[in-house]
Amino acid sequence: MLAAVGMFLLGLALLALGGDSIVKGASGLAQRLGLTPFTTGLLLVAFATSLPELAVNGHAIVRGQQSLALGNAVGSNVVNFGLTLGAAALAAPLLVRWRALSPLLVVLLVGTAAVMGLGLDGVLSRGDGMVLLAAFVAVVAFSLVRGRNETPELQAEIEAFARTRTDLALNVVRFAIAAALLYYGSRFVVVHAPVLGAGLGMSPLLTGLLPVAIGTALPEMAAAIAAARRGQGDLVAGHVIGSSLCNLLLVVGGMAAFNPVPLPESFVRFELPAALVFALMMVPMLRGDLRVSKREGGVLLLALVAWVAFELAWLHG
Repeated sequence: MLAAVGMFLLGLALLALGGDSIVKGASGLAQRLGLTPFTTGLLLVAFATSLPELAVNGHAIVRGQQSLALGNAVGSNVVNFGLTLGAAALAAPLLVRWRALSPLLVVLLVGTAAVMGLGLDGVLSRGDGMVLLAAFVAVVAFSLVRGRNETPELQAEIEAFARTRTDLALNVVRFAIAAALLYYGSRFVVVHAPVLGAGLGMSPLLTGLLPVAIGTALPEMAAAIAAARRGQGDLVAGHVIGSSLCNLLLVVGGMAAFNPVPLPESFVRFELPAALVFALMMVPMLRGDLRVSKREGGVLLLALVAWVAFELAWLHG
């Protein structure tokens, strides 16, 4: 058990290092290939920062651990709002000027409700998965087109996020190092998380929902707190919503398109609605003054604690 915990923590550390390296490498290579800093930053903020979770889920799927991957994908969405956004807002109020985020949040809400509806028969079919993947492509296209209409201040902030050296050799090395770190990090997590979960009496699904989802989110939470203190609320909110869309549409959709995904009744009744409620909590925060206050951040964190307590009580009840 102790060995499994150590290897699990090592895997999380490698994922954090690999995630940082691949963002820098991808940014440098994209700009080297002709993408503007703004376009590069837009894609990185919204989607690329979720690559550690994608690596874990991909490795889990390859090893036939669909339940772990499913739990991590949906659990990560709860943790994105409850932990990452909540902790960042508690550190410093978040001003959100990114106008495209409101429609993207609506897509996330509709998508989560749709997965709940599609899962009422106990399975996500390949056709369901293809629909979710098509929605993800549409989301990326919408983000790129809508981004051109954002304010110059926001565009400058997103460009700054993507700023890095564009030397080809350097970024190829960054990419290679990141690939190795993400591979071994995700392998260590996927291999040892079930041992850790079993020791705690958790099913693979719950293991993905709690220790894996929370563990992979900790580096993102630290980065979000730092961004909040720099006054970059748009980057924090963009990551939370973009990463959640990635998990729902790309990861869950990709899993189903590859092979039908069984959805336990309890998952459709409790975990997916929890992800929907956490996303819904952001709606009133983005209306009115466009700020996520410290008080609202505290509410999100308390809601996350309540959710974890519910899951553990359900486990032992």
